[in-house]
Amino acid sequence: MLAELQCVVLDCREPKRLAEFYRSLLGGDVNRPDRRWSLGDDWSTLHAANGLVLAFQRVAEYQQPQWPDPSKPQQFHLDFGVPDLDAAEEEVLACGATVLDAGSPGQSWRVYADPAGHPFCLVRH
Repeated sequence: MLAELQCVVLDCREPKRLAEFYRSLLGGDVNRPDRRWSLGDDWSTLHAANGLVLAFQRVAEYQQPQWPDPSKPQQFHLDFGVPDLDAAEEEVLACGATVLDAGSPGQSWRVYADPAGHPFCLVRH
C-alpha cells in the first residue's frame, strides 16, 4: 500500500454550512481539532460517526455542478446506503438537499444535490 485516504475534500462557498449539512446526514463532529488540518473560515471538516472524514474548502469563484450537464460536471459524488429511500429522502430534503433525479418506481437509488450543488445518491441497501 502506497497511501491511505485521509479525507474527501469538497469545494464550496460556505465550508461550515456544508459541513453541518453532511453532519445532519452522517452524524459526527464538525470542526473537531485534528493535527492534520487548520480550521477556519476557509476550511471545515466533518469527522463522521463511522470514521470517515470529509473536508470542505472555500473557493471564491466556485461554480456548482449542474447534473447531468457535462459543461458543468459533477466532479465527484457520494453514495449513501439507506434502508428506506422514502424516509431518507424526507430527512435529506429537510436538511436542505434538493432532488435531481427521483428515479422510477422500484429503482434502488435516487440523486440529490447538497446545498452547494454537489450531487449525491441515496441507495437502498
